[in-house]
Amino acid sequence: MAFSSGRSSLLFTILVMSIVLTTTALKEFSVGGRQGWRIPDANDSTMYNDWAGRERFHVGDALRFRYQNDSVLVVDKYGYYHCSIEDPISSYTDGNTLITLDRSGLFYFTSGDVERCKNGQRLIVDVMSPHQHFVASPPDSDVAISPGPSSSSAAVVSGALISILLALVATSVSVLWCEP
Repeated sequence: MAFSSGRSSLLFTILVMSIVLTTTALKEFSVGGRQGWRIPDANDSTMYNDWAGRERFHVGDALRFRYQNDSVLVVDKYGYYHCSIEDPISSYTDGNTLITLDRSGLFYFTSGDVERCKNGQRLIVDVMSPHQHFVASPPDSDVAISPGPSSSSAAVVSGALISILLALVATSVSVLWCEP
């Protein structure tokens, strides 16, 4: 069975689009923005959690920690609140750490230095479940919002869109395959 060149071109275009969309579905966040993973200023000890509260993290997203003469620990809730570094879940010292958020729920991060942690170099990230939706509420008018660390500009594509696209690809392939 031979495909006409028009059908082959359509099939190829649909397949390329589905591959591109599925590979750009995840987002990489740069923790601390251009300044990286560092001790916050004395008057801004909640900067990391303020930033995380403004972002929406999904399963499969990743956090990029850039730092010098420090480390990143993945800890449990106790380790986070008590700056306990004795028994971390994971420890990184490479200066350019990428951690994939592989499940929904809370992730806790601290510096490997207790004093840095106590001075605010720690972060809680809440990863949304696939069925969780966020509805933004407007900020209070008397509250000033300062810019926080930036995230990368990768595209985020919802799981529903990917599912629909893949169903479309499967349907198109079966229709094109079965037509004479």
